[in-house]
Amino acid sequence: MSRIIILIIIAGLGAGAYFYLNQPEPTPAEKLQSAAKEAGEAVGEAATAAQEAASEALSTATQQAGDAASAAVEQAGEAAEQAGQTATDLANQAGDAATDLANQAGDQVAALTAQGQELLNTWVDEGMLSAEQFDYDAMVESVKNSQLSQEIQDQVIKILDGIKEAPETAALKIQELRNLLTQ
Repeated sequence: MSRIIILIIIAGLGAGAYFYLNQPEPTPAEKLQSAAKEAGEAVGEAATAAQEAASEALSTATQQAGDAASAAVEQAGEAAEQAGQTATDLANQAGDAATDLANQAGDQVAALTAQGQELLNTWVDEGMLSAEQFDYDAMVESVKNSQLSQEIQDQVIKILDGIKEAPETAALKIQELRNLLTQ
């Protein structure tokens, strides 16, 4: 009789283990919840069978249920820890990548600003751009040959066109160029 009860307990634990192992991959939180639920069910089944059995069967069933619950909780804890570590690693990698991209963007902006300033300084130093002197063709050519963005090149050429069309606004337009090329 006690062998039958032990076999029933083992079959119950085996069925529980089978269903536990054949479930789709749950999230860490679901693993913890499922492990606790299964452990509770296993303990409940073991307690019911143990009440019907002799005191020896009760002692054996309680021990087996406790071991199963401990193992399930331990596995769930390990799975949660691994998932947490993976998430932390991914977050760190994403943060590093974002920092690198921001640094690269900052370097590119600084390089373009320096190039715009250099272009403006060259025009002034070579006498191509002043309130009295204006060499439209040379400046347009230097803008087109620069590494400034197409948008900035278009804006610079538009300002140069404005100076060419209305030389009396040269001082105002030169300030616009300074603001554009040194921003």
